[in-house]
Order: sequence, then structure tokens, then C-alpha cells
Amino acid sequence: MTKRILVLGGAHLDRRGQIAADTVAGASNPGTWREDLGGGAFNVARNLARLGHAVELIAPRGGDAAGQRVAEEASLAGIDDRPFVFLDRATPSYTAVLEQDGNLVIALADMELYRLFTPRRLRARSVREAMARADLIVCDANLPAETLSALGAEASARGIALAGIAISPAKVIRLRKVLPDIAWVFMNSAEAAALAGAAASPDQWADLLRPLGLSGGVVTKGGEDIAAFDSQTSLMIKPPPASPVVDVTGAGDALAAGVLDTLLAGESLPPALVRGIAASHIALASPYAAPPELDRNLLERKAAEIAASTAYS
Repeated sequence: MTKRILVLGGAHLDRRGQIAADTVAGASNPGTWREDLGGGAFNVARNLARLGHAVELIAPRGGDAAGQRVAEEASLAGIDDRPFVFLDRATPSYTAVLEQDGNLVIALADMELYRLFTPRRLRARSVREAMARADLIVCDANLPAETLSALGAEASARGIALAGIAISPAKVIRLRKVLPDIAWVFMNSAEAAALAGAAASPDQWADLLRPLGLSGGVVTKGGEDIAAFDSQTSLMIKPPPASPVVDVTGAGDALAAGVLDTLLAGESLPPALVRGIAASHIALASPYAAPPELDRNLLERKAAEIAASTAYS
């Protein structure tokens, strides 16, 4: 069933270099370089649009070629793009260096433009109308903390579920004050530790994060156990190994889209996690942050494979 989803947050240039052999720190390493488009919000938006939902995107960008590329990519994905454009600014960018096996070595995020997405932007008529149409709102922690707090209050007042994408350990703490207004936060273990103020094993995340006001969350750690909880239950899933792994960029965002898509259909947390893992495996096998081949048929086939080899606890 098609749902109307409003997504607010990052949509920017994604540069990724991959080292061709064993990584040698402090030295020149042979490898390849490519540019894509990314951002947690934009990745989730594209994935949900490719799964058939009506997605509106509100993301700041500059009046440059990179900003135009974001607009073109949004159109290709079937997204209703409603940006805030700052003509005299550069579109944000994310630059990553990857190991030969696709795992991240280091990344640099130039995201200062997102600071201009202030709470007053939420009062714009176009934004208020988009909220009124939405069955779900998704945000990422690229937005300023005060904007996230205002967004959470608005979503709560309207009775609209809000989901958050953690982005990084440094940024996820922007979500702390708004956790009682968020239905779901998607994060890795480092981001969860930053949010909770302590590291934990997968079976402990629900007990650490619920007291902060968070009613639902999914915590990943590469290919290790995935912890998930809602207001009623908590569980862990041991996902099967992903193969091949071409690039880890966007895998967590794909997982979030797969989970949200399933929850929007009224299904429970276990099948939602299976479809989330399936979406993440599709992303891991792709060189793109939001795999263009993703659609509902591919997701269902991959989910059936995942379900047959998944252990719950």
C-alpha cells in the first residue's frame, strides 16, 4: 500500500575512493575514485520511492552543479523535490575512503549548510502543507538540534509518526531532546553508545535507550547481531553474511527504508527486520548509496532468502 512520506535532512554530493590493495597508512595508496549522491535522508527517500511510496523531500542545497545533480537524481527516483536553495552557497559533501573490501577507513563531512535549516523553516506554508499530507515523517541528524526538537513537537502535535536516522556518533546526540517524540531511530552501535552515554551488548540496547524516552530503535554493528525494540518487545537477529560486499555506504539507510516500508504495511517487527536486512544486502552489493535496482519484487525475493537463514533471539 502506497503511503505519503515526508523526508527532511541531508541530500548532497558523495565522493568515495576505494583502495585497491592492503591499506598503508601515511602513504599513497593505489585505488579508484567515484562520485555519487547521498545523505541519510536522501538515501532513505530514494529507497522508499523505489518501493512505491509517494515521497516528498525537503533538503537544503547550494545553487551549484552539485545541487542540480541532487534535483535530477530526485526526479529520476520519483521523488517530489521541494528544496531550500541557497544560491550563494555550496551544496554539502561527504568524502569517504574505503578499504579494498568496502569497509570505511575514514570520512570527511562538509555539512555546514545544514545549519541554515533553522526551526523557522518548518513554519513555511509549503512545509506545513507537506506535513499535513504525510503518513510518516523521516528526518536525519544532519539537521540542527533545535530544528529536530521543533520537528518532533510538530509531528507529535499532528499525531504523525517520526523516524530518525542517526548519521554519526557526533550528530546523533542532536536527537536526545526529541527522543520522546520519535517512533524509531536507526543507528549503529557507535551511534547508540553516543546517544546512551555507554557501550552495550546487543541485548542491552533496549534497556539503555528506552529510559531516554525512545519507544523504538534498531541498532546494527556491521554483519553482527542486530538489536531492535519497540514499546512492547525487543529482539535480536543474527543476519546471514552479505555477499558480495561492494560498498557499505548507504547499507544502514537501506535497512531503515526496508523496516519502515514493512511497518507502514502494518506488519510486526520480526518481518520488518528481515526486509530491512534484505534491503541492506541489496545496497551492500551495489556501488551506489541508494541502489537504483531496488524495487518491491527484488526486495521480496531477497527477504525470502534472508528469512530462510536468519536466527532470532
